[in-house]
Amino acid sequence: MSQKKAPEKPTGNHTSVEMEMADMVGKPLGGPGTQPTKPVRKKSSESMTSDPDLYYSVEDLRSEPPPGEPVSNRIRPMLGQGKHEAGALFFKDGYRRIDYVLAFPVPRRKHPVKVEHKPEDDSSAFHPEGEDQKVRRRREFEKNLIEAGLDLERDDEGARTKKCVTALLSQLHGSQIASREPTKDHGMCFVRLHAPWKVLSQYAEILKIKMPTKKIYELKERTGIKAKAYALWRKTIKPLQPSPQAKQVDKEPYKHISYTFSRDKEHMFHIESRETFFKPSTRSLVVHEILKRTRYSQKDYAIGITNLIAQGVYTAAYPLHEGEFEGDTDIPPNPRQMLFDEWGSYSKFVKFQPLNLIRNYFGEKIGMYFAWLGLYTKLLIPSSLVGLIVFLYGVFTMDDNVPSDEVCEAYNITMCPLCDRECKYWRLSDSCKSAKFSHLFDNEVTVFFSIFMSLWATWFLENWKRKQMELNYAWDLSGFEEEEEQPRPEYEARLVKHRIEQSDKTGEEVKLPKKQTLFAVGVSSVTILTMFTVTLAAVFAVIMYRLSVASALAIYPNSGQIVSGTAVTLNLIVILILDEIYGSVAAFLTNLECPRTETEYEDKLIFKLFLLKFVNSYASIFYVAFFKGRFMGRPGQYIYAAPGLRMEECGPGGCLYELCIQLSIIMAGKQLIQNNVMEIGMPKLKKFLRECTCFGLCKERAERAEDKAGPRDTRWEEDLVLEPFSGLSPEYLEMIIQFGFVTIFVASFPLAPLLALVNNVLEIRLDARKFVQELRRPMAERAKDIGIWYNILKGITKISVIVNAFVIAITSNFIPRTVYQYMYSPDGSLHGFIDWSLSTFNVSDFEPGSEPRDNRSLGEVVQFCRYRDFRDAPWEAEPYKYNLAYWHIFAARLGFVICFQNFIIFLRDFIGYIIPDVPKELDEQIKKENKIMMDALIHEENVRQGEVEMDPEKEPL
Repeated sequence: MSQKKAPEKPTGNHTSVEMEMADMVGKPLGGPGTQPTKPVRKKSSESMTSDPDLYYSVEDLRSEPPPGEPVSNRIRPMLGQGKHEAGALFFKDGYRRIDYVLAFPVPRRKHPVKVEHKPEDDSSAFHPEGEDQKVRRRREFEKNLIEAGLDLERDDEGARTKKCVTALLSQLHGSQIASREPTKDHGMCFVRLHAPWKVLSQYAEILKIKMPTKKIYELKERTGIKAKAYALWRKTIKPLQPSPQAKQVDKEPYKHISYTFSRDKEHMFHIESRETFFKPSTRSLVVHEILKRTRYSQKDYAIGITNLIAQGVYTAAYPLHEGEFEGDTDIPPNPRQMLFDEWGSYSKFVKFQPLNLIRNYFGEKIGMYFAWLGLYTKLLIPSSLVGLIVFLYGVFTMDDNVPSDEVCEAYNITMCPLCDRECKYWRLSDSCKSAKFSHLFDNEVTVFFSIFMSLWATWFLENWKRKQMELNYAWDLSGFEEEEEQPRPEYEARLVKHRIEQSDKTGEEVKLPKKQTLFAVGVSSVTILTMFTVTLAAVFAVIMYRLSVASALAIYPNSGQIVSGTAVTLNLIVILILDEIYGSVAAFLTNLECPRTETEYEDKLIFKLFLLKFVNSYASIFYVAFFKGRFMGRPGQYIYAAPGLRMEECGPGGCLYELCIQLSIIMAGKQLIQNNVMEIGMPKLKKFLRECTCFGLCKERAERAEDKAGPRDTRWEEDLVLEPFSGLSPEYLEMIIQFGFVTIFVASFPLAPLLALVNNVLEIRLDARKFVQELRRPMAERAKDIGIWYNILKGITKISVIVNAFVIAITSNFIPRTVYQYMYSPDGSLHGFIDWSLSTFNVSDFEPGSEPRDNRSLGEVVQFCRYRDFRDAPWEAEPYKYNLAYWHIFAARLGFVICFQNFIIFLRDFIGYIIPDVPKELDEQIKKENKIMMDALIHEENVRQGEVEMDPEKEPL
């Protein structure tokens, strides 16, 4: 028997934590070729026949069965009954909890082939391989999982899943087993993983997970008026609390101090039971860390479950849901059912979210998203009320508005045609309804509401920072720092060739060449600019549609409303289609750039998605707000977009009226169709398709459903057909786009916060049902903030100040009305404003071919017509030149924009200064906890060293 080579000593500068983690997962720190530092935990054949546990060393699968021994003797079912139901969330013994599940298909084979042990080379690691290669990698990976300390359980030989394990052994031993015991050789196989206490405690220390200690201290109680006000507030909101949190409202005023877990100080922690000390989300996090760091080959890049899924070695890896989401009301509900009843129920939309339950079940990262969404929705209530008041003010003052009354009474003012040849002269009084409607959103309090919403956005961000600090404290995330991530499998795939070429030349880490990186960035930049051009082309196409249809329908009354409605609907459809295309384009470009880690990949993908979808959602709105009617020329000198189609001007109600319609339809349409209908329908459709294509699993489940006496579907089979969790980026992005609608153009549509509030109340429940019912349980990730999204929110807040300033100054009539009232009105009122804001044109100055066909459409010969502009009359010395009022208004607009922006920036900075990021009470509480914990640790250390005598009547703390 050959002597095994001693493991090489790790080279390089490695910390003790890194060396311990490498030792746990069998990852050599010295580079490629280093042998694992721990021996394989191998069971003998005797233990295989006496131990009822169904987890093995992979060496047991490598060894061939003795001649004449059936395969069934190698794969035995679990014996005995445990304290938990087998086949649900526990191993067959009923004691060990299933923390993670690996699934892989065994395809049908016509001719079984014996597996040969071929050495793996660098060039084959990331290329499509045959099933034999996948089996070898799976075998090596599971062996290393056992070395890392995990317990593995495979399917037994029962009627439900016998074929899975026998098929695996058939692949491992080739035609010998296949010819000796013919069985079904295809199907879906599952490997269930359990993390024992030793592994959990080791990784809890390595990952610096904070856990509650035995040390208890009383929370500071409020006194005086504060106590009475707080008690009244708690009593008021108690009906709004969900059932799981209702008990916490009346909890005792003390708290277990949390501290980073340490095996040396295990006696200091509040451990009632080792089985329940670490919650299921923490257990799955630990197992996921092991799966990320475990090797499937001796090569230094062949590491991690992500690589194996990318290569097709495994189909999926996921933690299990906590039972069914609908169950018997007579038994205590499981966490999943509790979430579905208290969080996903539409009937409880007025209640707060059970954030602690969400965090315990899905992890801090998802809990942080729903905490942010909940705070955003809650703070939309005051902005919705203010917006509704602004709207109602416009309703109640509609009949008393002087400019709109003048429009309705302007029967003798003849307006110039809105298009060439086919359009007719019209009376200003024909736009009475549009003028009245425009007053609803363009009135005296519009400026106040814009200032309020700009300050509201800052107030929201400051409140979120405070809420974030409170969650970090409550969820034991203080001091949490993300660890260095493993490279993505796609990055390693591109690195293989360069590693082979350069690893022997230098001892440094090999990176992708700069030329390749710069080329990918250049392609991404050019493609994004091209997509911007596509968006602008789509906007221009809608403009051309509006111009051509308006010209064709000019002879029909009320054709303007038909044209505007169909154009906005067409624009909405284009936006929805381009959104889906841009999502694929952003993913393709990010894959082309090939970021090194998942965080880098997510940040770059988010940035591209936001740029593309932001431009796509707001391009048409920006056009109506700042470009429509600004570059049309004047009667007699119109600017044409195409022969016979002149640039369009704003309708009779003005540009703000059209901006309001455009914004409301796009916002409501996106939220209704994209955010709600597709969010409900797509997961259900994908689940149905997955059930029918999931490697024959659909057929097996249908057969078991018909056989009512047979075994039921297992938890891992039911979870496999659910939609995989694809991250929070789509959820954040749709809310960020909505936040833009609420803040950027709110001056033109005060009801935008109200629409957003109604949508978000439903969105929270839809997302809750989707996460609980339609998605596989995500791996619980830790996060202490919302990441790059906070910076995007800050950017949108700054943009909103600028855009609202220009909307009020340019799009609305606020500045012209103010200039007239204080500079030109003889009595300081708005009487005469409409006549002052219209210029006069001599119809004889029309360009040949552009004048109306019928000059007597109003019953009389028209000699002069009016149009919206500030120009000299045709009988002046310089006809049609901008008059003095135009320059007064221009100066007033410029001054308003500058003053508005600086005023808002000052108030925003002032709000940020007076609202501390950390609440004062929380800051004092954190300092008090740190002091108490430090004194306890010092006392504990002194006791261990014998410097202080331990009081036998007291706890170690």
